[in-house]
Amino acid sequence: MKLNTLISGDDHGMPPVLLVHGLFGSARNLGGIARRLDEHRKVISVDMRNHGDSPHDPDHSYPALAGDLRDLIEAHGGKADVVGHSMGGKASMVLALSHPQMVRKLAVLDIAPVSYSHTQQEYVDAMQALDLDGLKLRSEADKRLAQSVDEPGVRAFLLQSLDLKAAPPRWKLNLPVLSDQMSSLVGWPDGLPKGAFDGPALFLAGADSDYAREGKNADAIHEYFPQAELRYIANCGHWLHAEEPKQVADAIADFLG
Repeated sequence: MKLNTLISGDDHGMPPVLLVHGLFGSARNLGGIARRLDEHRKVISVDMRNHGDSPHDPDHSYPALAGDLRDLIEAHGGKADVVGHSMGGKASMVLALSHPQMVRKLAVLDIAPVSYSHTQQEYVDAMQALDLDGLKLRSEADKRLAQSVDEPGVRAFLLQSLDLKAAPPRWKLNLPVLSDQMSSLVGWPDGLPKGAFDGPALFLAGADSDYAREGKNADAIHEYFPQAELRYIANCGHWLHAEEPKQVADAIADFLG
């Protein structure tokens, strides 16, 4: 599948950097990291399938997501540094384990190669239930969504994927497919070869998040990526690149060189 991309910067003789967003996101979500890197590197930010302006497809499995990234890298020289957050981090890990020759360096933000017990289904349900009739202003959409989603920051994030210019307004997210495959999204594929990717790997996690905390999840990171450096960013939750943008962007820039 050909993904929609935002491209900035020049390659300067280096492989491109691929930025891969998380669930309900888009290519613009990692914009702070892109701006930090694109002075010296070519940066490709993607809309994952069923997100943003990329095509919709009934298959939203991690092998499918990793396959899209593989095709994109092949179209841009065959090798890349890959940075992924959450769902995008899992897709990036699957890519690195399945096609290690295509990844020079891997950076993963606040996710581990494990199956999680939580679900994001409540947000899918809230978006599907939102009354889009007559909507013209994002402020009005926020007011309606507040009936089912309490957190203003979460509402603002979700509403980035609401296209109010369409007639009628529509979600850019393929909500039926994301709902149908939610168990796979919070899961982790079986049969991936541990240690298959032996290149440099950096895992940045929010110290206040439980997605990659010390214990089982951290152990799984080192099982699949024995060479990984796991670093915790203080006073951050799951959205560490939004909560500490400079610290996270600088860490990634230093790691990628």
